[in-house]
Amino acid sequence: MADQVFVGKETESAESRVAASPETVKKMKALGLDVIVESGAGAGSSIADSDFAAAGATIADAKAVGTADIVLRVRRPSTAEAKRMKSGALLLTQMDPYGNEAALDAFAKAGVTAFAMELMPRITRAQSMDVLSSQANLAGYQAVIEAAHAFGKAMPMMMTAAGTVPAAKAFVMGAGVAGLQAIATARRLGAAVSATDVRPAAKEQVASLGAKFIAVEDDEFKAAETSGGYAKEMSKDYQDKQAALVADHIGKQDMVITTALIPGRPAPRLISRDMLNSMRGGSVVVDLAVERGGNVEGSVAGDTVQVGDVTVIGIANMAGRIAASASLLYAKNLLTFLQTMIDKETGAVSVDFDDELVKATALSRDGALIHPGFGGTAVKEDA
Repeated sequence: MADQVFVGKETESAESRVAASPETVKKMKALGLDVIVESGAGAGSSIADSDFAAAGATIADAKAVGTADIVLRVRRPSTAEAKRMKSGALLLTQMDPYGNEAALDAFAKAGVTAFAMELMPRITRAQSMDVLSSQANLAGYQAVIEAAHAFGKAMPMMMTAAGTVPAAKAFVMGAGVAGLQAIATARRLGAAVSATDVRPAAKEQVASLGAKFIAVEDDEFKAAETSGGYAKEMSKDYQDKQAALVADHIGKQDMVITTALIPGRPAPRLISRDMLNSMRGGSVVVDLAVERGGNVEGSVAGDTVQVGDVTVIGIANMAGRIAASASLLYAKNLLTFLQTMIDKETGAVSVDFDDELVKATALSRDGALIHPGFGGTAVKEDA
């Protein structure tokens, strides 16, 4: 009997994405898997049940999760749903593990082997499985679109017989995947773009996109990057110097996009209320870190607010604003990881717990937490 994959409908009202696409359903069927999609799972991404059915999936209700060998989701299911899963089932999703050890333990006790896709190592082999990058890329794009919509003025310089409209000034804070896409998008829309980041490698990347780099480039700056490519948390002294530079620069901007996140920690505060008050009336700030506490003082998760004369956009799940695109990429990330678990000779699901990708992402196995970062005792090797 073929292994069964269940694609669940997301239960959070703000989540519009889905963990499969008609394309990935076809490929899972080609691998010899039976695919069940919960009715309405793709509605938020403009994928009808009939589209999944045409690709070879069976449409069922939520109870079908109890018979599945593999469960695909966008966000961590509820504890109640964990109890409905079959013992030994594989769960591939974003587990949001930091600070949620109690929720993780529920999956372990249910006998579920849970994989946190956001812990995928940033190595060449895993690039096509990197959900953080695929979703951040879209979030960076959409952040600029949201800012442009709220700005109320033209983005590019326009020379007309009636006069000249100056180009909008956009400042991107954080030049990771989301930030670089935000820079590129703002440039395509005609803005004059500047950007900052604490990682030295970002300077060249920012310049390559035609933006001006803004940073305090001292000795600490030159060493401010982890082996995994993330930004290190900077010293108080550096933060103060950088804040002074940014405070002067930010008062001259029309729009600001903040993207700074540190894995496992609250988002660093980059923009104070005083900085917002220094901006011109009608300016716009988009806080892409709002779900982790926010980079901007006064931002509100899931809402757009006025702080003085500045519009502060705190949309949670920015990638979900363009769910049709986000779901296609996310589904492909999951499929690519799942393919590494399929035995090429027998077609059966076989997880190699010595694989570096599995070691990095597996949270639970055989009734216990196994990831050393979240209560497990397994020995972790550097990827």
